[in-house]
Amino acid sequence: MTKGWGRPFEDTIEVGGRKLVTLLDAGEYIMGLPKKEHAAPEWQAAMEALILVAEGGGRQCSPGSGSCGR
Repeated sequence: MTKGWGRPFEDTIEVGGRKLVTLLDAGEYIMGLPKKEHAAPEWQAAMEALILVAEGGGRQCSPGSGSCGR
């Protein structure tokens, strides 16, 4: 299993016309959002979750799954 920022999602995420395959893709997408949007609590929470998984090796969740791999 790939670890760190190169770790792929179980399912590709499509957002804003882009396919996000890895944690790095998602992080770059969030960082590229306009400042006002990037600062929104939901995007900040998403970024924190990415960091926890990438740097701490935690479980990743697919958006909308609600299960977080349980």
